[in-house]
Amino acid sequence: MSKAQISPSMMCCDFYTLERTLAVFEAEGVEYLHIDVMDGVFVPNYMLGPEYVKMLRKHTQIPMDIHLMVVNPEVKLDWFEPRPGDYVSVHCEATPHIHRAISRIHAAGAKAMLALNPGTPLHAVEELAPELEAVLLMTVDPGFAGQKLIEPCLGKVARLKHWLEEKDYGRIEIEVDGNVNLPNARRMRDAGADIFVAGSSGLFLPDMSMNKAVNNLRQAIS
Repeated sequence: MSKAQISPSMMCCDFYTLERTLAVFEAEGVEYLHIDVMDGVFVPNYMLGPEYVKMLRKHTQIPMDIHLMVVNPEVKLDWFEPRPGDYVSVHCEATPHIHRAISRIHAAGAKAMLALNPGTPLHAVEELAPELEAVLLMTVDPGFAGQKLIEPCLGKVARLKHWLEEKDYGRIEIEVDGNVNLPNARRMRDAGADIFVAGSSGLFLPDMSMNKAVNNLRQAIS
């Protein structure tokens, strides 16, 4: 199993403390910044846009983990100017042209991640696996922070991990997103997850310093 990695959900970050938060993430070796992009169509919410990503890039060298929860992501991908080292995830439920979307991610030099909602079967990965660097398994329905873990998703993580290893796709990382608190993060790691999207339940905690929160999560998934 590869090293466990942390990808803070930046929609949960207090914008007034953003500079200090980024400094902590850099000092603690946080691997990615998770950027939730929502269009109000694919998911019932609006969230981070291209200008926010451009602003982040001016203040940190941490790679982006851009999660496109939008319809037809293949025509919107360039808005975010993906770079080498970034991950970009696209939902197979959001476009009939998923191969085109993945190809455009690679053409930009970034790494391609296929995102699956909780109710989407794992067989969606089968035809795309040769083109992927990672799979994002949503462990809540996408759109809002603070939701409860959908328990069967833990088994889904384990089944995907087994399939990837059985089919010699062990290089493909598994990212999990949704209610990644400390106990759930440990269970997700045991099931085979590699990258942990941490938001309001596991990282951005009102009664804890960011340094301590990052260290606690790191210990939980180590």
